[in-house]
Amino acid sequence: MRARKKKHGAERLSACGEYMIHEGGVITNKPVILEIGCGKGKFITEFALNNPDKNIIGIEKTADIIVLAAEKVKNNKLINVKLINDDVVNLPKFFTENDVTAIYLNFSDPWPKSGHYKRRLTYKSFLDIYKSILIPRGQIFFKTDNLNLFEFSIDQLNKNGFKVQNATYDLHSSEYAKENITTEYETNFIEKGFKINRLEAIKL
Repeated sequence: MRARKKKHGAERLSACGEYMIHEGGVITNKPVILEIGCGKGKFITEFALNNPDKNIIGIEKTADIIVLAAEKVKNNKLINVKLINDDVVNLPKFFTENDVTAIYLNFSDPWPKSGHYKRRLTYKSFLDIYKSILIPRGQIFFKTDNLNLFEFSIDQLNKNGFKVQNATYDLHSSEYAKENITTEYETNFIEKGFKINRLEAIKL
């Protein structure tokens, strides 16, 4: 679904400039935790509030979405959060080897059509990017309501330099529910009775 155009979006994003990192910018506080597709910022904001000792960066390619995340971060005066308005394929322009301790993939687009599987953020080409910036034994935390995407992701991770562990097909009935931070999508899915799939993967 295409994001609705935000009124005065460019001006609003500019007003949050202190929280934005642009290509060529310096990320000073490393290593970091990275959320790919941070959306409107619910997860990253709550994570930062719960973990003031950790440095968190969110990347989101759609300006009309990330402006909402930037305003949320600014309103909460979060000094341990920065945001990037760019595509995930450009991550190597911002990060180098051992910059990232963990990556969160929360409800990525499942790209359900058979010819679109290479666009999934757990496809091999994307996993190669993540491996290039993660520390040794760095982790990926992945959540989705889409069972086909979940099983596809398990297969891709196991085949491409990661070890999948602590996987569940029903997150909110599992031992991992207590530490879980919900996203906007997740709240909606739970209300509709959908089960949430969740896993961790370690870089080998």
